[in-house]
Parts: sequence; C-alpha cells; structure tokens
Amino acid sequence: MMLLVLNATMLAVFIPTFIFVSVTPGMCMTLSMTLGMTVGVKRTLWMMAGELIGVGLVIVLSMIGVAAILIKYPSLFIALKWGGGLYLAYIGFEMWRSRGRLALQECSDSVVDVSRLSLAIQGFITAIANPKGWAFFIALLPPFLDQTLPLAPQLTILLVIILTIEFFSLLVYAYGGQSLSHLLQKRSNVRLMNRIAGTLMFGVALWLILG
Repeated sequence: MMLLVLNATMLAVFIPTFIFVSVTPGMCMTLSMTLGMTVGVKRTLWMMAGELIGVGLVIVLSMIGVAAILIKYPSLFIALKWGGGLYLAYIGFEMWRSRGRLALQECSDSVVDVSRLSLAIQGFITAIANPKGWAFFIALLPPFLDQTLPLAPQLTILLVIILTIEFFSLLVYAYGGQSLSHLLQKRSNVRLMNRIAGTLMFGVALWLILG
C-alpha cells in the first residue's frame, strides 16, 4: 500500500539519508543526552514528546508555506530563539552550580523530579525555535515527493518515518547520558556530572541563540 503513494526508489534513498541526519549530534540530541544524565530516560520521554510534536509541526507548516512567512519576518524567529535560549541557559547555569530542579544532589540515588510539562516545553521550544530546522525541511522534503502521486499520503508517510527515526535517535542519546550518569555517580562525582550536564545545556542555549 505504501508503494502506491510513495515512490519506492525515493523511499530507499530517503530513509538512510534521514537516519544519518538524525543521529548527527545537534541541539535536540544534546538536550536528550543531558536530560538522560539528570532525570533518566523514562522522564526524558516527555521532552522527546514535546520535541517530536515540534518537529512534526515544523514539517507540516514548512510544506504549507508558513515557513516562507517566518523567513520573511525574521524578528519572530529572533524573539523565539532568544526567549528559548535564555530559558535553557538559565537552567544550564543552575545545573552547573548544582542548583535547580534538574540538578542531581549529593548523596541521592534517585533521579531529579521535574514536571512533565516543563520537559515537554523544553523539547518543543528547541525543535521549533531553530530556523535551520525549518530551512532543512524545506530543502530536504520536496526532492523526495513525487508530483505524479498524491501529496498528502506521501507527506504523511514521510512524517511518520521522520518522527520514528528521530524518536529512536533521541532514545540512543538519552541512554548514553544515563549511562554516563551511572558511571559518575558510582565515583561519587555528582557535582562533576551536574557541571557536565549544565555545560551541555548552556551549549544548547548558545546553539539555539546563535544558530
């Protein structure tokens, strides 16, 4: 059924292309690894949910032309980038100082308790506030759409493929962060782990603002 609405040759090229793009370290992957270190993989799933919603929204809006409006009025992007970036930078600063709700505390084996909504918002903002993400999907998707076939089913299939690949990539990074967390905790180096996580979070913030 899939082959009826999507060119099989294009699909065979698209899947490995997006796998390569998705697993390449970026803002969202770094955020996933950072949260995997501090809140654990299970709670990081909420950030992933927000990020996937954001990516899906970017894809859909890119295809219907909203991206052209946002690119025409860059001040909208600038406000969103700075707002989201400063928020993440504040979180990173607090983590570096071993303060705030995302920082692990000394003599504590439990993961940090932070609201699901807060995690989802972090993922959503990171996904939608990056103009490079919009430009990327505008450039990436059209070549893989067959104009001789119905466009809506093609876009739906590509959207499902992208979000599936993106989810598993985020999961890999989150497990990597959690593994590093366990290693550092065994060495009683919680403060060092907070500083690593805080630095990574601050890096995501700068990436978002300057990207």
